[in-house]
Order: sequence, then C-alpha cells, then structure tokens
Amino acid sequence: MTEIRFLPSPVGRLTLAAREGALVGLWLENQRFYRAGLPSDAREAPNAAPFPMIAEWLEAYFNGKAPDASALPLAPDGTAFQKRVWAELRRVPYGRTTTYSQLAAALASSPRAVGGAVGRNPISLLIPCHRVIGAHGELTGYAGGLENKRLLLRLEGVLR
Repeated sequence: MTEIRFLPSPVGRLTLAAREGALVGLWLENQRFYRAGLPSDAREAPNAAPFPMIAEWLEAYFNGKAPDASALPLAPDGTAFQKRVWAELRRVPYGRTTTYSQLAAALASSPRAVGGAVGRNPISLLIPCHRVIGAHGELTGYAGGLENKRLLLRLEGVLR
C-alpha cells in the first residue's frame, strides 16, 4: 500500500509518497509529472514511516541547514538508466551545482538523455535535480518551475 502525506513549504505544498517504509515520491504542487506513478488508492497516513524523518530533514533544509540525505530511505521507481542518473544527482553536494554535460560525461551518456531522466525525478529536493544548470551557468528547466529553482539555489547559497 502506498501512503501519502502533505507538507507546507516555501516552494508550496509538498506531496510525499511512501511504500514499505521508503520514500517513493516527493513532488512540488503543480510540478510537471506531479504524482506520476502514484496509485489512485494511495491513502493519507501522515505518521507512516519514513514521513517523520523526511519532514525533519525538510524542516532543517528550509531553515538553511545542510542536512545529510544519504541515510534516508529512498526508493524511486524508474528505469535502470534513470536510477543511475538519480544516484549521480545525489552526489551533488549542498550548495554546489553541476551541468547536464558533466552528468552525461560521468554516466557515459548524452546530455539530452540525462536531461530526460533529470526531468522525471520523482523525489524532488532529496534527489537534488534543482542543482543541475546549463553549460554556461544559466538556469534551465526545472519541473518545479524556475522561480522555485531560484529559491532553492538561493537557500543553498548558490545564487545571491
């Protein structure tokens, strides 16, 4: 059974989804692919695992801390390639950015293929796709919207 929880945040209401104690989704309201893959029979269970620890992480994050997400139980659904891209995104440290080209080089792939996988990331913030920028430092597409991307990068000290 998939369980969900809703949380307010500086980037709008967040929807969290978990299955068997692992986070499978974290979406910003109105983002592209919002709730993609979420079964229609998902039930609200705000205190189910791992929601309390994810809520604690998010609170620290939005309060300007750099919480470690490496121990959080994440289980995004996707293709083998998407999972490789998302694993590489998790290596991008708080307060840093990477480019589609850098990710593509690390994965021996193309920037276009990497961009497609980044855009389908089902666990926003914890798999930090907002840290991916264009080759010349420009802010490029973000499923959660460019204004939210700017807010998140400012929060992390990347933008002033």
